[in-house]
Amino acid sequence: MQQFQTILFDFDGTLFDTVEGITKSIQYALRKHGMDGELEALRCFAGPPLVDKFMEVYGVDKALAEQLVLDFRERYQPIGIYESAPFPGVGEFLERLRAAGLTLGVATSKPQTMAELLLDRAGLLDRFHVIVGSKPGLNNAAKWEIVREAMALCGADKGSTVLIGDTKYDAIGAAKVGIPCIGAGWGYAAPGELEEAGVLCTLPDFDALEKYLLGT
Repeated sequence: MQQFQTILFDFDGTLFDTVEGITKSIQYALRKHGMDGELEALRCFAGPPLVDKFMEVYGVDKALAEQLVLDFRERYQPIGIYESAPFPGVGEFLERLRAAGLTLGVATSKPQTMAELLLDRAGLLDRFHVIVGSKPGLNNAAKWEIVREAMALCGADKGSTVLIGDTKYDAIGAAKVGIPCIGAGWGYAAPGELEEAGVLCTLPDFDALEKYLLGT
């Protein structure tokens, strides 16, 4: 028997593999300020609010962090956003969930316009009942605020809603609004990160997730 009716998805690392464009654009921004980072080490920037992440990882003040975000966008908006693709099989997976009568939404810290653009280019925009992301500004909204808005637009209740996400920020955001989070094991989390953050479970691929959600 199905446990959840409303399924909310994170974007980066959950629906789309966006790490190449994000890490290359972060590296571009850092180098403009005499800093650097190996691309593999910059994977942690895929998903969370960027101003906060620059301050956390590099110890910079808010003013410099905001400038780094502007420099990041200098490369990301014309180039990096397109260095991405949906994870294999995601379109068919989403179609089967819709056919089962589930309500699907996107709740992402990524700017909403960018998420909508990429979903549209991939032919996936119509798979979702709602898409909620960060609004214009330098720092992305807190995950819990985005999840709360998506739930309101879906008319979803806490008892039948789950967030699918690939990092601790998803688990923490879901917990703050009182819903569980299922870890996307194919995403960008460090080993043990999702479990430490309190996910309901971590699943390895879309097939396992589909079976879990549909109770098959």
